[in-house]
Amino acid sequence: MTETALRDEICRLGRSLFERGLTPGSSGNISVRLHDGGWLVTPTNASLGSLDPARLSRLDPDGRLMSGDAPTKEVPLHTALYQTRSAARAVVHLHSTHSVALSMLPEIDPRAALPPMTAYYLMKCGATALVPYYRPGDPAVADAIKGLAGNYSSVLLANHGPVVSGDTLEAAVFAIEELEETAKLYLLLRGLNPRYLTPAQVADLTKTFGLVLPEHGHDHT
Repeated sequence: MTETALRDEICRLGRSLFERGLTPGSSGNISVRLHDGGWLVTPTNASLGSLDPARLSRLDPDGRLMSGDAPTKEVPLHTALYQTRSAARAVVHLHSTHSVALSMLPEIDPRAALPPMTAYYLMKCGATALVPYYRPGDPAVADAIKGLAGNYSSVLLANHGPVVSGDTLEAAVFAIEELEETAKLYLLLRGLNPRYLTPAQVADLTKTFGLVLPEHGHDHT
């Protein structure tokens, strides 16, 4: 996909996420890696619902602004995912309501924020890590992400929101949508003793679809 097409894709998918209430106001940010090692990222204080393709921040491989508006303050977060997930070509970060709510619950396992509830959650997200709270834009969040050693494409930032990487922008968007819907399911079923997928069912999905799940990623019983 050309850079022009990628710019249009960021704006199209950003608008879709915003219009469906998945990230309010000027929250959330999107980035895409380019073939030269640089990347496109949404600007700071920009609503995903009204992005201008020409004003997206164009960064060089070292993260320096080459053109466009000033980038999101969450550049360290995106950078850490790209550095630890070599296959990542896009990163999406939202403030979606149910995922944020999930990140605030006391029982959440940092190694597996959600149990294996549905096949599509496992297929799209794998397992989801929970990292401690950092203020938005804090460079220390990069160290927390690096501490996951690239084992997770799906991460919850405590009291903040989800961040997901993918091998394409569309894949990252689909995964973060699946994460939000699974968080919603978890909240709906909390305290009702629902049936989760069994270890045998998880193993079957892993074998059939070639999933790579972190060790201890689904220890829920």
